[in-house]
Amino acid sequence: MRILLLTHYWAPETGAPQKRWSWLARGLVERGHELAVLTPAPHYPAGRLLDADPRHAPGAVHRDASGAMIHRTAFRPYDAGLGGRGADQAVAAADALRLGLRRFSGSRRPDVVVGSVPGLPTLPAALALGRALRRPVVAELRDAWPDILDSASSWAGGDRPGVRRRAVRAVRGAVPPVITRLERDADAVVTTTDSFAAALRERGLDRVVTVRNTAAASVPAPPVPVARDDGALHVLYLGTVGRAQGMVGAVRAAAVATRRGAPVVLRIVGDGAQAVAVREEARRLGAPVEVLAPVPADTVNGQYAWADTVLVSLQDWPAMALTVPSKLYEVMATGRHVSGAVAGEAAAIVRAAGAGDVVAPQDPEALAELWTALAADRSRLSPTGGMGWLRTHADGPTLVSRYESLLEGVAGA
Repeated sequence: MRILLLTHYWAPETGAPQKRWSWLARGLVERGHELAVLTPAPHYPAGRLLDADPRHAPGAVHRDASGAMIHRTAFRPYDAGLGGRGADQAVAAADALRLGLRRFSGSRRPDVVVGSVPGLPTLPAALALGRALRRPVVAELRDAWPDILDSASSWAGGDRPGVRRRAVRAVRGAVPPVITRLERDADAVVTTTDSFAAALRERGLDRVVTVRNTAAASVPAPPVPVARDDGALHVLYLGTVGRAQGMVGAVRAAAVATRRGAPVVLRIVGDGAQAVAVREEARRLGAPVEVLAPVPADTVNGQYAWADTVLVSLQDWPAMALTVPSKLYEVMATGRHVSGAVAGEAAAIVRAAGAGDVVAPQDPEALAELWTALAADRSRLSPTGGMGWLRTHADGPTLVSRYESLLEGVAGA
């Protein structure tokens, strides 16, 4: 097949969307398919061009390590605000449509177009491009859209008065029906969780396939020691420090555990929209928390070796019950105990796999109680079921085959 993918995120950026498509792209190319990608010049998460490599400049074309042919689009620089990020996604999607029409018409038409969300403007761009090229479109939904908009007031800053608050209410009311219509216009939809796939089927979408994330790059961490030299329980959070992760609650849990006399150290490695708020809360509470900048991929294993348990945290928004953080699979592959502050499908996976313990999301008291218990009984820090669950449900080659089968079915329809 000739596959044309529109996505807002791609290597050399790092993050969950980039990791997902690195192994999907490699798997599809290795099976003989041609994959072309329309994606912005690399600028995530800072909102500025990451480097001066001419292969990454807007308009450039090059074949990357996955074997895919990468066509770089324009982008709009942004800061930490949601408005700037949304405008950036719109600019990149519009330029992807422009470049797609120019470079992939006539004899160069693909067999199928894929639009990967986030960012959200990618979906209408992919649908428009598919219609113009007279080719089927697959919508890949990494997040629970439009359900996540029910929590817009939280991640946009619910305490903002006046015009901004009214704008958020308007978005929550007007946008979800539009998104659902766009999802229905696609020839097929890919989700990363069974629970969101079921929700979409209930809304009348017929062709919905779950292709989970995987932990292809993870390696087992060394066994957790019987005791640490500092006598503390080492809790690690590694990933995006954004609105959806609710890491301020984890800082409060560490402070509560300390007040109860539990020797706990929380290490947060990452960056994002809430990183400043996390640091400020840790200082305000005097919590045993260290916040480190993101680390290179080749040093991640050292962070897991430091950890006794790894925190996987989400907000208590309803849409998060339909979400499984890709980081959960990575942690399970290391063999480290999972402290899951999650609900819904993510919580069910941790329990079914015997991969750790689960508490309600955004409940600092419950999370502190869990860490206090783990500090007192370190025998609970050696789960055994995570790898078996991953082999059954999140095997990389099997997931590529599932995606390949869907694309072949849509392209041949």
